[in-house]
Amino acid sequence: MTGILLVDKPEGLTSFGTLIKIKKIISQKKCGHCGTLDPMATGVLTVLLGSATRFAEILPDHRKEYRAVIKLGIVTDTLDITGTVLEKNSVCVGKADFEAAAKQFLGEIKQVPPMYSAVSVDGKRLYELARKGQTVERRERDAEIFRLDLVECDEAAGEYTVDVACSSGTYIRTLADDIGRALGCGAVLTALRRTSANGFSVSNALTLENLSSEFAGGRLENHIIGVENALGVYPAVYVTEAQAARFSNGGELSVERLRGIEEKGFYRVYAPGRVFLGIGENRGESLFVKKLFKNE
Repeated sequence: MTGILLVDKPEGLTSFGTLIKIKKIISQKKCGHCGTLDPMATGVLTVLLGSATRFAEILPDHRKEYRAVIKLGIVTDTLDITGTVLEKNSVCVGKADFEAAAKQFLGEIKQVPPMYSAVSVDGKRLYELARKGQTVERRERDAEIFRLDLVECDEAAGEYTVDVACSSGTYIRTLADDIGRALGCGAVLTALRRTSANGFSVSNALTLENLSSEFAGGRLENHIIGVENALGVYPAVYVTEAQAARFSNGGELSVERLRGIEEKGFYRVYAPGRVFLGIGENRGESLFVKKLFKNE
């Protein structure tokens, strides 16, 4: 099978662990995923099957959306409720205070990756160092919060549910911790659900149970999304049979002989009959092969 499969990752499994289960369920060897989720988190996991794995690095992923539950008054080593409690503080703030603090983080911000993360420092994953009780200096990273809406709150319990739209690479655990620091009482993430990624909604994702039943019933093909459908942000260019043959064999194409190419960047390349060939990159005078598509 070749294409994209949307899976609703269950709580308690790593993204890689979820991928292993998917491989076993659908008997698919060549399989990958985009956008790692913490074991505690649930939500849409974009799974690439067959030749679609080649396009992982160029799938649009700038914007992701989450629903998160933040609890005030607690600080842990992992920045979420699964970690070791480092502090318990009294909470003397309410809804208005929380909303005012959250607004400080709208727009372009800097984040320090949590120690319990997959970021590498000197060839070592941060979580590997954290498990050994080590803490190392981490560089700030750019992130952007496009939207941060309070959707529910329990002031008595100090729990606030928010919807967050953010750039890829944003740590919601760090955002929760930063809001807690701004309020002076600390905060942890107690629940996280990714509702959108790579332009896909969790409403279209299959649970592992549904995936198993759809595969057993011979209906899985109904849920496979063509990889070109996820690449719609890139403009299309149509080539002749001769140009298609050259492109498919790794040859570059002269931009002067192509219609629809105006700026540098990536383009979806189609042979006659709207046959998707892959992604080309216009670097000026020529359109070079970036990724070829093969229906496996």
